[in-house]
Amino acid sequence: MGKPSAEFKSLNVAVLTISDSRDAASDSSGDYLREAATEAGHQVLDHVLIKDDRYQIRAHASRWIASSDVQVVLINGGTGFNSKNSTPEALLPLFDREIEGFGELFRMISYEDIGTSTIQSRAVAGVANGTVIFAVPGSTSACQMAWERIIQDQLDARTRPCNFVSHVKKP
Repeated sequence: MGKPSAEFKSLNVAVLTISDSRDAASDSSGDYLREAATEAGHQVLDHVLIKDDRYQIRAHASRWIASSDVQVVLINGGTGFNSKNSTPEALLPLFDREIEGFGELFRMISYEDIGTSTIQSRAVAGVANGTVIFAVPGSTSACQMAWERIIQDQLDARTRPCNFVSHVKKP
């Protein structure tokens, strides 16, 4: 794990948008996540938009997990309770370790905005091969909430008492 740093460390990020209805011109959630990561000081290395298909999701996530460069994967979409949504099923087998607290905290915060409907959110996170992966709902407001209230701090080495920077692979 190593000693936590008191300095910001830029991380290499990939963004995956899962949507059966959006295209590059209407991918506001993917755009938001790329812009937010860049504004926070991280490097966005790749962005892909695909249909909700567990095997395509798994293939793209696996490619980034195996990459020596990608340290963080931000996924938006495919986390709802609809039977077509398959992001959690695609990711869970890939995780070396699930970050259970992420989904719990996401739903707790989301409750403030959408009440009990938050129980249908299946936001998940985990670590695989030194790559931290966060999967959130596809709405831009959910991406913004997840980034601003959880993910941004957890990708900042200055966040105390702990963050995920010391758990990511070194490129």
